[in-house]
Amino acid sequence: MNQTAHQPLSFRCLTTVWFLLLILTGITVGVARYDLGAINVWAALGIASLKASLVVFYFMHLKSEPRMLVLCLFVALLTLATFIGLTFFDVLYR
Repeated sequence: MNQTAHQPLSFRCLTTVWFLLLILTGITVGVARYDLGAINVWAALGIASLKASLVVFYFMHLKSEPRMLVLCLFVALLTLATFIGLTFFDVLYR
């Protein structure tokens, strides 16, 4: 079995990602305070997706994994999002 060693991320990189996560959390709270209608849900989902991407790429070391693994994860998440979206449309138009 071929195991690759991950390069440790620098303290500056981890701190930057942490600050980005804090800023995105603040933006989420700010968006939730305003009534934007249906845009609130899409904004919250977009910000949550961005935060999850930061965590997966930097704290779970997906950034240093081979491109094929990243592509497989992206396809799996896209498939999951498609099925969740289709389920919402099914419930919405019953």
